[in-house]
Amino acid sequence: MQNQNNISEKIKSKAKELGFLDCVILPATELTEEKEHFQNWLDADMNGKMGYMERNKEKRLNPRLLFENAKSILIVLQNYHTHKTQEDPDAPVISKYAYGTDYHFVMKDKLKSLLQFINNEFGPCNGRPFVDSAPVLERAWARRAGLGWVGKNSNLISVEHGSFFFIGELILDIELPFDQPKIVSDHCGNCTRCIDACPTNAIVDNRVIDARKCISYQTIELRGDLDENLKGQFENRVFGCDICQDVCPWNLKPEPHDEPHLKPAPKLLELTREEWYKMEKPQFNQLFKKSAVKRTGFKGLKRNLEFIQTNTDE
Repeated sequence: MQNQNNISEKIKSKAKELGFLDCVILPATELTEEKEHFQNWLDADMNGKMGYMERNKEKRLNPRLLFENAKSILIVLQNYHTHKTQEDPDAPVISKYAYGTDYHFVMKDKLKSLLQFINNEFGPCNGRPFVDSAPVLERAWARRAGLGWVGKNSNLISVEHGSFFFIGELILDIELPFDQPKIVSDHCGNCTRCIDACPTNAIVDNRVIDARKCISYQTIELRGDLDENLKGQFENRVFGCDICQDVCPWNLKPEPHDEPHLKPAPKLLELTREEWYKMEKPQFNQLFKKSAVKRTGFKGLKRNLEFIQTNTDE
């Protein structure tokens, strides 16, 4: 049997080799502390029409109900920041995370590689990767892992890495040497830059986002008509929103990622405002076939474009 510390070091070394910023190993136990906060958010209807947030509530809080015989959970971070920007300053704006290949696929492939490594090195086990597409409270797990604190904009923020990163998990049915759970102290202080900068006032007290007012929710998650009360407040955002992260002091000097699959697509960054509004479905399918933008669909993108067009055309 290998030395326990050696096992942990090898796994974390492999995670870094795969391009993850960090990796922490914790026991797959219930998130009891988060239960009340999560329920209060749902009771206030701040999830909007994201009905899936109300389903499988117990699974969100307990990974042992989500994955049979779960014993360990690995929490990883993946940087997605880039210094590259869209070239036309008047073009509709999309979030940085959507510049390259859909992160769900990129992250899951990496986590599967990590699972295969663990199988090869330490014996057979079963595992399942999760990346923002299953009932897992990933931010809560990352906080418990000591990878950051929850900022006033409700994002996980790291002293070392800022907040432009994805969070992923790998749940295993074997017990690995665990890291000591720890809580990083809050470093937001009296700063309210994210709250002040949010054009739709979606950030409420107690580090809570009212999804119904959030530009990301409106342009990505919401099906049907956008909220007319928010007309003229999207600041030219057509898919997602980075405003509360862009103004955060902890993101003043973020390091760019070096993940090839997340590399910004040149044709996307080159799109002019006119080209965005003249876009037809074949071009949409070609341009976004591997992008997270396809999640909103061509119809959804056209809806978003029409909604923000009055911001500059009237």
